[in-house]
Amino acid sequence: MASYRLEFTWPAARDLRRLDRLVLARVIAAIEALGAEPRPPHVKKLVGSEHTYRIRVGNYRGVYTIEDRGLLVLVQRIRHRGDVYR
Repeated sequence: MASYRLEFTWPAARDLRRLDRLVLARVIAAIEALGAEPRPPHVKKLVGSEHTYRIRVGNYRGVYTIEDRGLLVLVQRIRHRGDVYR
């Protein structure tokens, strides 16, 4: 299986800059793992979208889409669990 390319939207990159250093390390590790396996068993598909998923890292959530044709994982948001879906 080929590895997927990871890209961040501008809001997701801004969210990363706002994270605490310890949380940031955990989030980056989880997102980098998506390059090898974009649909690991612990992620959930979001209702109402065909290609949007959520990854959980402690109290933080990352929302991303998968484009299988272009082998791309596009990270859209990384926020605290209470704020990510707003």
